[in-house]
Amino acid sequence: MSFADVLIVGGGHGGAQAALALRQRGFEGRVTMVTREAFPPYERPPLSKDYLAGDKPFEKILIRPESFWSDRDIELRTGSAVVAIDPQARSVELGDGTRLEYHSLIWAAGGDPRRLPCLGADLNGVHSIRTRGDADRIRAQIDGGVKRVAVIGGGYIGLEAAAVFRKMGLPVTVIERMDRVLNRVAGPELSSFYEAEHRRQGVELMLDHTVEALVGDDNGQVRAISLADGSEVEADLVIVGIGIVPAVGPLLAAGAAGTNGVDVDDFCRTSLDDTYAIGDCAAHSNPYADNRVIRLESVQNATDMANTVARHLTGERERYNTVPWFWSNQYDLRLQTVGFSSEDDDCVVRGDPDSRSFSVVYLREGRVAALDCVNATRDYAQGRRLIEARCVPDVDALADPEVALKSLL
Repeated sequence: MSFADVLIVGGGHGGAQAALALRQRGFEGRVTMVTREAFPPYERPPLSKDYLAGDKPFEKILIRPESFWSDRDIELRTGSAVVAIDPQARSVELGDGTRLEYHSLIWAAGGDPRRLPCLGADLNGVHSIRTRGDADRIRAQIDGGVKRVAVIGGGYIGLEAAAVFRKMGLPVTVIERMDRVLNRVAGPELSSFYEAEHRRQGVELMLDHTVEALVGDDNGQVRAISLADGSEVEADLVIVGIGIVPAVGPLLAAGAAGTNGVDVDDFCRTSLDDTYAIGDCAAHSNPYADNRVIRLESVQNATDMANTVARHLTGERERYNTVPWFWSNQYDLRLQTVGFSSEDDDCVVRGDPDSRSFSVVYLREGRVAALDCVNATRDYAQGRRLIEARCVPDVDALADPEVALKSLL
């Protein structure tokens, strides 16, 4: 039975950063990383952008060259899934029956795409975008000939994919069950801007529509989407982007606390001894969300949590406390988001959206809680400082794009 001083489950951004940070901090113990995929760690955001578009080869999205891991004495076990954990014996069981022992366990397994709960979800031509394999299958179908694309879900992933398909010249319909896109992550002002932009680019947006079923032909290939109002949307390639389900089954079965993901404390520790969880699957009390228990699905969160765990394992007790940030590239628009806008009670628009460079600043009881910055990197960088300082700015000055945000501190 193999042994690792630190066993990392998951080869995404969080798992890779945990291994890197341990070595950077001088940790000399044995580090093993187990990943379900057949590849070394690679970046995930390009899957719905540059990699899907064919603008970047796979080698360009590797987090580090393949040889890097062995050079740092980090064992990679690719194509291996952890199916059970024995916290008392400090061991995990892999899908092939192999058992690995550990001293400390870092769970960085992320999540799996949420499936459509309707007939036809398993038809050929229905895809999610979560792994390299997903993107490769989509590319292969496009290369073989696609007539029309439908995207189910108007969040970041769905809109990014829609932008890529339109740049390929493919007809695209986006179906969203809420009354606006980006409903969970942004305010109406930003939603309206992106709706207008996608329509300008030729995307058909169907808002406030619910998918009833996917309809296939005699060969099991999707041909249409049936909606609750009785209408149909023709499509022979369907992208489903309706969120993820945290991949925490073995952890919860082993007794770890959690409902929506696995619960962690300020040091990313689960309720199991010497067991940490980071990234998309880790539910934590976030000070920038008024200490609500949330999960954050972002590269930044996975990376920062990994650093927190690496510090803790090497004797430095520094709590996880980082302003969350996100980004999305669609067409020539770079959206940078910092903070949480979900609990805002007011907002201010800086600049003119028609100029394609502006910011939406969200306020909570007068203080700056979040910013959505479109082609406005300076606002993004300076706005982060306002959030950290819990700044209560003059609203008129805040709305003036000629006033630097840092001057409001």
